[in-house]
Amino acid sequence: MSWRVLLIGVCLNLASVLGADERLTIVVVPSVAIAPATVRVRATIQPDADNRTLEVVAESTDFYSSSQLPLDGDRAPRVKAFEFRSLPSGDLRVTVALVSVTGRRTVVTRLVTIDSESAAREQSERASRRRAR
Repeated sequence: MSWRVLLIGVCLNLASVLGADERLTIVVVPSVAIAPATVRVRATIQPDADNRTLEVVAESTDFYSSSQLPLDGDRAPRVKAFEFRSLPSGDLRVTVALVSVTGRRTVVTRLVTIDSESAAREQSERASRRRAR
């Protein structure tokens, strides 16, 4: 057996062990968009009898939205989805917090860059000029 195969096996095993204890993971898409943008957030929650609330905040200099969803412990749905529409240009911070009955908070944050249409057009034109050289 080659050392590469062994290394890949160890890495895959380590990844599954590290991921097994995560109480909350989120996926935010897209990470870069053109305004007015729609951003989707998918939160995956590890079932636990202590889970009580899921808090979601999306904020930038020109936008703020937040939601609190009650959770029914380990009987709550494992996946929750959110959508933010018509977002203005700017840097958007999406924060999701899982709150337990004791107040313990597990917080995950992702950043999204939303460009204005004119900024996106400029970037595209610069890229076209570079390719033409």
